[in-house]
Amino acid sequence: MAFKQFRFNIVLRVLLLTATCLALFITLNSTFTFTPILVAGLIIYQVWSLIRYVDRTNRELAGFLESIRYSEFTRTFQISDGGSSFDELNEAFNDVMKDFQQVRSEREEHFHYLQSIVQSIDVSILAYQRDGTVEMINPAAKKLFQVSSLRNINSLRSLSEKLANTLLSINPGENKLVKVQDDEDILQLAIFATEFKVKDKVILLSTIKNIQNVLEEQETAAWQKLIRVLTHEIMNSIAPISSLSSTIESMVKPYSSGEKGMPEMDMEIIQEIQGALQTINKRSTGLMNFVETYRSLTKIPEPNFSVVNMQELIGHVQTLMKKDVERKNILMETSVEPDTIEVQIDEQMIEQVLINLIKNSVQALKGRLGAKIQIRGFYNKRGRPSIQVIDNGQGILDEVIDKIFIPFFTTKQNGSGIGLSLSRQILRLHGGTITAKSTPNEETIFTMTF
Repeated sequence: MAFKQFRFNIVLRVLLLTATCLALFITLNSTFTFTPILVAGLIIYQVWSLIRYVDRTNRELAGFLESIRYSEFTRTFQISDGGSSFDELNEAFNDVMKDFQQVRSEREEHFHYLQSIVQSIDVSILAYQRDGTVEMINPAAKKLFQVSSLRNINSLRSLSEKLANTLLSINPGENKLVKVQDDEDILQLAIFATEFKVKDKVILLSTIKNIQNVLEEQETAAWQKLIRVLTHEIMNSIAPISSLSSTIESMVKPYSSGEKGMPEMDMEIIQEIQGALQTINKRSTGLMNFVETYRSLTKIPEPNFSVVNMQELIGHVQTLMKKDVERKNILMETSVEPDTIEVQIDEQMIEQVLINLIKNSVQALKGRLGAKIQIRGFYNKRGRPSIQVIDNGQGILDEVIDKIFIPFFTTKQNGSGIGLSLSRQILRLHGGTITAKSTPNEETIFTMTF
């Protein structure tokens, strides 16, 4: 039954056209003058009508395809005068349009959902091309930069040259910290960028967060910890100095004031005063050494960077420490996977950090059976080169581990408390971090990440 009426109309029109052509042939051989002209005109009309009839379906199909091409899904299709043979085609056309309408509606709902998230989130978001053309800016970014609109990143140069240059030069997956002085306000902006492609355009999507308050809180907490340590150390030195100086003063005051009836100063008193002065001298010297050590923390030289193979670095440190470790019956193992890892570092500085960490592990392993130190080089889950120093020593208590990087804090009897603090500063100069994790009496892991 499909296309039955359509075929019938086509066959009928072809038969009529054939009959008309036959009539034209007959009239051409007759004595009639105007009849052949009329028959020829009828043939032309029939051909034109047949073409128009066939083209109607093609026009409907072309209209359907144009609707898809230009995303015009509001039209409906009804091929008239086609009879039941075109009902299935009409229904198929309209079903396809309904499906497209549904898909488009779902995509619009999803787009509006994402737009709502982007517009309401308190993190500033910028989407822009490499030439600075801004594709999207959310309200949080407008509020942060105090602008009603932003068409190009270069417009931010009036706020900060460094900020504009950072946004234009930042690489995908890179984190940047930019300080911006905005009149009386100081902004510490943490910027992270990712890259994606839309059609033929490469878009950078940067998230920007003002972390000034967080940094100030952390800085305040760090200073408070440092001040507590400094106060404790200084008070330990000043208290006996103050007490002894007061005692000496009370002993010599009667003589210096010329009181009558005072006996001559005997050897016992002189020795007591001498001992007190020696104690004062010792504590004063210790306090001066403490201050000198503190000064050394502020004089770390700038790193002299070079590309270093991590396996060679660890191998060199292992050679330097091998005798000391073996002398204390400690097994030291090293591994680097892959062995082609390279890092841009000051080799001498990082070697010193590794040596300090190994020495700490040796001390923690004192008297330990099956003592072992592992040095691992690898890429972490974020693809950053990392080195771990692992030991199975006594470990670090939970209440202590968050203080071990504070200058002068130490749990060792003769420790200075600056080794790990220096190590952290060295890693910061390399743009990296050093962290510690410990399970007491099981395992301690120091991780350096570059």
